[in-house]
Amino acid sequence: MKVAAIQMVSGTSLDANLRTARQLLEQAAHEGAELAALPEYFCVMGHKDTDKLALREEYGSGRIQKFLADAALELNLWIAGGTLPLRAPDDDHVFNSTLVYSPVGKCVARYDKIHLFRYDNGSEDYDEARVIAPGSQPAGFTITARDGSAWRVGLSVCYDLRFPELYRAHARNGVDLLLVPSAFTHVTGSAHWEVLLRARAVENLAFVLAAAQGGVHENGRRTWGHSMLVDPWGTVRAQRGEGQGLVMGTLEHRQLREMRAQLPALDHRVL
Repeated sequence: MKVAAIQMVSGTSLDANLRTARQLLEQAAHEGAELAALPEYFCVMGHKDTDKLALREEYGSGRIQKFLADAALELNLWIAGGTLPLRAPDDDHVFNSTLVYSPVGKCVARYDKIHLFRYDNGSEDYDEARVIAPGSQPAGFTITARDGSAWRVGLSVCYDLRFPELYRAHARNGVDLLLVPSAFTHVTGSAHWEVLLRARAVENLAFVLAAAQGGVHENGRRTWGHSMLVDPWGTVRAQRGEGQGLVMGTLEHRQLREMRAQLPALDHRVL
């Protein structure tokens, strides 16, 4: 199954971000992808955290959700919609949610980001809990590829990457591919991004596809980028530094089976 991680440098305009996302989704489909993953905050990187509140949608309806559904249907793609703001129980917060659409334009999975990023090094200060409500449950879905093979996919978002227990839960559910849409800061990404992605692949003997924001944004924030595809042995199969574009690769069940047979670590779990 051919997959694509879409890297963006999203700005403050929803219209412009959706146009860019559509162009990149079309490119992924043209190059043969069956699954395309958008990055966290693909629809907006606002001037301030509360800008997300103005774009929040009710689950099941809204402009961003229609954009994803239409693109999946028109391009015959599975689309993992990075993250978008969905209404939370109170008016001061939103869920930071990944929605997955099948090639018939149907939403087949929703994951609300569980772990909320907080970081302060004296010059950069982030606290997602100011505006984002945490999710509480892992989520996944199954893709039937064009060759008839089935792929179990586990969902996660950005800061989740630092919490291996979430990925272990996916492994217990037989996951083959882990998705990690992200907007890692340049500081934390340069230090930890690749090593964490490779660790999640190795310890769970699964492919990892990470679509990231990558560059200097209109709001002044700089994200790390380096979207990548990692195989179950921890080898980086493809990646992109900064700037918008695609990371493409092919997943093979044969490789997954061989690696799990050679090193059956998942069968050796005790705790």
